[in-house]
Amino acid sequence: MSETTASDHDRAKRAEALIARMKAARGYMYPEWELAARLDPEFVEAYNRIYELGLGEGRHVSAKVREFVAIALLAFRGADRAGLVAHMQRALRLGATREELLEVLETCLIPGGAPTFHRGLTALLEVQADGKP
Repeated sequence: MSETTASDHDRAKRAEALIARMKAARGYMYPEWELAARLDPEFVEAYNRIYELGLGEGRHVSAKVREFVAIALLAFRGADRAGLVAHMQRALRLGATREELLEVLETCLIPGGAPTFHRGLTALLEVQADGKP
């Protein structure tokens, strides 16, 4: 095997392992990030570490509460529904209830406005429809 082929093979193995770890930890992975991981696993590993520090279990704030913050910000920013749904599903896997998700969205109404609340409700409706935590 040539040096380039061996290097490409190692990068591919590293990328697949990284993708598997990220999917297992998050419960989802966007196709765009899979592409990035395959093309530059070193970069995505660095990004993933920041993600883990920001949305993982904290010293003082649980991963569930951190997901609540992410959901509020994504709804406010007008993020796509798929992103909101993915974070809501992750929050549910971390022990959140749909009632807690609703209260997070209700909290967003005053500082974020009705569009923020509506975007969140639209995602919550999809989470309820699929019935998966």
